[in-house]
Amino acid sequence: MRERAEEHVSTFHQQTIDPSLVPKRILYSGAEMPAIGLGTFGSDHVSAEEVAAAVEYAARIGYRHFDCAAVYANEPQIGMTLSRMLESEIHRDQLWITSKLWNDKHVEEQVIPACRQSLADLQLDYLDMYLVHWPFPNYHPPHCEVTSRSPHAKPYIHEDFMKTWRQMEKLVDLGLTRHIGTSNMTIPKLKRLLRDARIPPAVNEMELHPHFQQPELFEFVRANGIEPIGYSPIGSPARPERDRTTEDTTDLEDPVIIRIAQRLGVHPAVVCIKWAVQRGQTPIPFSIKPTNILANLQAVVSEPLTDDEMREIARIDRNCRLIKGQVFLWKEGQSWEDLWDLNGEITPA
Repeated sequence: MRERAEEHVSTFHQQTIDPSLVPKRILYSGAEMPAIGLGTFGSDHVSAEEVAAAVEYAARIGYRHFDCAAVYANEPQIGMTLSRMLESEIHRDQLWITSKLWNDKHVEEQVIPACRQSLADLQLDYLDMYLVHWPFPNYHPPHCEVTSRSPHAKPYIHEDFMKTWRQMEKLVDLGLTRHIGTSNMTIPKLKRLLRDARIPPAVNEMELHPHFQQPELFEFVRANGIEPIGYSPIGSPARPERDRTTEDTTDLEDPVIIRIAQRLGVHPAVVCIKWAVQRGQTPIPFSIKPTNILANLQAVVSEPLTDDEMREIARIDRNCRLIKGQVFLWKEGQSWEDLWDLNGEITPA
């Protein structure tokens, strides 16, 4: 499988982009995070070896930011790739590597071992960022149906989350990660975390694309010194079947996106990436196709969208959440909206 993946990327002409041309986000610590990364969640439809080969190709053409997670089940393979790159071509301080704590590791005594395991798998001495993947400690088996529910599932309980967060803070103290952050959080949850944290989150990873712009959350995190990282930046056309509903819309088929793409002579996905970076979020698109990986990086160093185009895209927001998270619900009879505190309050048990 690895041979097939390597052959796939090696057949593409290897054009490179100077990493210094890629915009940077300045975190509250002063650290510079590349404003585009390569996502690595593909374990539902491609092999770990193919993802690792994509990471290697991306690093060779100029990517320096890689968004990983233990639950993606490919960190050992990515680690082998990173080890080869660090031995020959790239210095560790030139890379930005993120990993994440999975839901079944929220237990106090498991947070630090979980981070150490990701470091061992990735063959690194430290991470640049370590995130709490979801605010819910609710386990579900890989590839389960959307109706799957853990019998031990619980709602968000702030006191419990803070026990996890205190361990995340210890990771910084121990030098195992330079920064910590959150993912899939809401404003009510973040308000409590910011109130109680000794080390605040440096980023919040969240679904962001032209049809789901989350303006209130986007502005909240930026106003509080938290950088927004946007997953599913082109509308996640390859997302798992369990995350698809009849109400979903498709960013890449939006007439505004298509018209701008035609003006620029690019794929509509490139327009979504340009919009994301210019708006101020950090997209982490995933692909194993060299043409897409290169095009996404070229998007952030080539002709920008005009102010009028940015305003046009701002008007096509449809509030269409694609990754709804149903498997994290904690009791029968709930809808996915309960996970996202839509009324401005944390949904009670």
